[in-house]
Amino acid sequence: MGLKIRLARAGAKKRPYYHIVVADSRSPRDGRFIEKLGSYNPMLPSDHPDRVRLYAERINHWKSQGALPTDRVAKFLGHAGLAPMPVFPEQPKKSAPKKKAQERAAAAAAAAG
Repeated sequence: MGLKIRLARAGAKKRPYYHIVVADSRSPRDGRFIEKLGSYNPMLPSDHPDRVRLYAERINHWKSQGALPTDRVAKFLGHAGLAPMPVFPEQPKKSAPKKKAQERAAAAAAAAG
């Protein structure tokens, strides 16, 4: 059984709220889970202490049992110091500014000093 530490959506329409849960990887996103390990409220400001709540002791227990966090949860754990911060690859080159935008940015930087 593959265990995942992931987000399960709760809350009303247009008012998201997520529970951080450990669940079997085959179960649906909002379906059956084993244990609730915290919560995430994206509606709060990023510096608010209740935006991300984690139960560190239980998270460490489930990680020792082989549960793997998803990318988003791994980022939360990295910020909390419960795991190393995940390394995400750079954005694709297609999303980089094009030639004219780079020239304008270089000109603005040169004019600013």
